[in-house]
Amino acid sequence: MKLKQLFFFIISFVAGVSILGAQVAESQQYPDRPIQLIIPFVAGATGDITARLLAEELEKILGTKVIPMNKPGASAVVGTDAAARSKKDGYTLVYTAASAMVYAPATNPEIIKYDPAKDLEPLGLHYFFPMTITVRADSPWKTFPELIDYAKKKPEEIRVSTVGIASTPHFVLEMIQSVTGVKFTHVPFKGGEAVMVALLGGHVEATCDGFAKVKPHVDAGKMRVLLITNKMPGFPEIPLINDFGYKQSLPGTWFALYAPAGIPDEVKKVLVPAVEKAVKNTKDKIEKMGSIADYRSPSELRRLVEEEFAAAYDIATKVGLRK
Repeated sequence: MKLKQLFFFIISFVAGVSILGAQVAESQQYPDRPIQLIIPFVAGATGDITARLLAEELEKILGTKVIPMNKPGASAVVGTDAAARSKKDGYTLVYTAASAMVYAPATNPEIIKYDPAKDLEPLGLHYFFPMTITVRADSPWKTFPELIDYAKKKPEEIRVSTVGIASTPHFVLEMIQSVTGVKFTHVPFKGGEAVMVALLGGHVEATCDGFAKVKPHVDAGKMRVLLITNKMPGFPEIPLINDFGYKQSLPGTWFALYAPAGIPDEVKKVLVPAVEKAVKNTKDKIEKMGSIADYRSPSELRRLVEEEFAAAYDIATKVGLRK
């Protein structure tokens, strides 16, 4: 009897070790197939370009294909929502932005089906993307105060383009109107180069968009930056709104990599260091494009979202942006 019990014990032990070994081997094999990277921006948008830069680095580091898939809409909310509802296995990631994680939830909660704090797992912040108020080089406004003075005399005459309702640029534009007391006419687009084309073509008088997007046109002598939300190294002459006596600072935006909440710890242990390395490998390219490369860990990114959302919620409530 004892011999029989010993036999079953040995068989059970061996089976258990085999199962455990298989589980360990499975976790060590990640990734063993291509990873899909959801890009919630239109093709050719700055976020699309930098997402693909990061994807290329991740491919080298992880040793597997990272396949970009554009899923734009609602200021990055559509693609971010799709990622939040995808399978929690580490094979679907999303390269999203502050618009979908902070500003849309703070201003238009009715369009958000996911909880940014609970439904998405932060993997690391890529870079900060300062916003600007930019006009054509041949416009009559040489400075931000000149633009504001004109807008006060002729409300709603100045048309300002952004990449969409509830986007970070839209939030910045609304804040500028609130603190200065002027009224622009907001012209939202779906993103990408349409915003630039509208300004260059004279369909709008100004744009609120990222410095990295307007910089090539500024370098070409076609545009002039009147205001920026974050001081840029190498461009100390571009003023902040605080430089004109306004107390309220303006937010920029940022781009970061997330996974659906609930991915296995073993997968996170692979992805998090890979993302950090990929972000640092793209630093030179990002800064040459006119943005601020600044890696933040998952915990730092989570804290950044919490702090920015609290601030955005308060501001949106005070100035009537929250619906």
